[in-house]
Amino acid sequence: MTVAAALALAGCGRPAPDPRGVDRDETLLQVSAAGRAETRPDEARFAAGVSSIAASAAAATQANNEAMNKVFAALEALGIGRDDMQTRALSVSRIDYGRNRGQFEANNMVEVRVRKVDGVGAAVAAATQAGANIVSGPDLRISDTEAASRSAYAAAYKAARARAETYADAAGLKIARVLAIRDGGDPGRPIPYYGGMAAPEAVAQAAAPPVSAGTTTSEVRVSVDFALSAK
Repeated sequence: MTVAAALALAGCGRPAPDPRGVDRDETLLQVSAAGRAETRPDEARFAAGVSSIAASAAAATQANNEAMNKVFAALEALGIGRDDMQTRALSVSRIDYGRNRGQFEANNMVEVRVRKVDGVGAAVAAATQAGANIVSGPDLRISDTEAASRSAYAAAYKAARARAETYADAAGLKIARVLAIRDGGDPGRPIPYYGGMAAPEAVAQAAAPPVSAGTTTSEVRVSVDFALSAK
């Protein structure tokens, strides 16, 4: 009886640890914060393509192929490799309306990656002068998004820490430990829309358009669990 009572008392004196990580004399504080960083885009992507109309599907396709090969050659002459040109859409269809009713239209759309932002204007001009009559973009990007976000991660944690210190000070406590840090990720990138067609005569003699890189804002979120204790 005596041994059993002693074991029961010993068990009552050792409560199970708090699964959240705080000790009995500590207070859990969970804080979420965002961090931002401004980075200059270092590459650009734009869509260029050709729309060809002819009396038959074969004729439209042949004309389209010839025109697109000229576009590819013009871009390659600027130093843009085939690895940086990716076909996005191919189509051949009969036209059932308008002045070209009964004829066939062939379309070929390619996405072009320009590894220097200041070269995208010349690339657009080269494509249009070579025969591209569908152009949209550019989509200015950061090639190494993880590196661009590093300062945003640091800013997010500092913001969370500062907010926790404010709460702790108001409650007459102090930050004792950091229990957990959870990465909230980034909101992702918008998907560019490739649409709109320019008439061939409107772009055939187009000069290189000016392009301003500006800056891109990277935003990330972080959640941090703090253990607060008495001062």
